[in-house]
Amino acid sequence: MVNAIIALAVALVMGIATVGPAVGQGNAAAKAMEGIARQPEAAGELRTTLIIALAFMEALTIYGLLIAFMLLGKIG
Repeated sequence: MVNAIIALAVALVMGIATVGPAVGQGNAAAKAMEGIARQPEAAGELRTTLIIALAFMEALTIYGLLIAFMLLGKIG
């Protein structure tokens, strides 16, 4: 019974940890493209900021994966 609850927790962690940053990355990329379309001369600065922001968002997904692996280690 405990193993089933942990497996469900792993599924929830991975689902939430991937959907949240994915939506954020999509919104950030859309807004960056909109900003580049409005001011093409600012493309370099926007691109750099976007890449840093995407890296931080991706780190959240990696943390979720780490937690999922830690929970999977409790099974068995």
